[in-house]
Amino acid sequence: MNFQTRLAAKILNLGGVISNPTDTIQGLTCLPSYTHAMQKMGRLKRRPPKKGFILLASEVRFFQPFVQDIDLLTQISPQEQPTTYLLKARKGVSTLITGDFDTVAVRLTDNKLIANLCKKCNSALLSTSANITGKPTITSVFALNMTFKQELNFIIAPRNYNTQASQIINLQTGERLR
Repeated sequence: MNFQTRLAAKILNLGGVISNPTDTIQGLTCLPSYTHAMQKMGRLKRRPPKKGFILLASEVRFFQPFVQDIDLLTQISPQEQPTTYLLKARKGVSTLITGDFDTVAVRLTDNKLIANLCKKCNSALLSTSANITGKPTITSVFALNMTFKQELNFIIAPRNYNTQASQIINLQTGERLR
């Protein structure tokens, strides 16, 4: 694990908000255990609280604290096309994560950076695209700093990544939403 990844994990563990490449696009990331970090991420993105966020992880065990039916997690594996699954949220999961829904959005990935951050933080990562709601995803460190007025605690520079959004499947019903 390189210095940059270790530093990003340390900042996340202290309640910071970072920007990093994910398995799909450049994202904003924090840990779901820090209410102030989740609120900051929503404020920076200008995201309506009713929308909620996604949880990214490298292992399904990181989703267990958030999901009501943990047996359904055995049906999840990293996919060639990134796939986000909706599962019934465990009682007490913050509405900052779920928004106005009774589900939690989770995506399992074998992305090396995400895997390393999850292991160092011993947690799933709360994530959203690095942009102002309704605007294009940001693809440079300069634009990240300008857009978010240097309020991010750390930035891992964007890399070549898949700009296609993940498909979304309700794992309980099998319905494909995107």
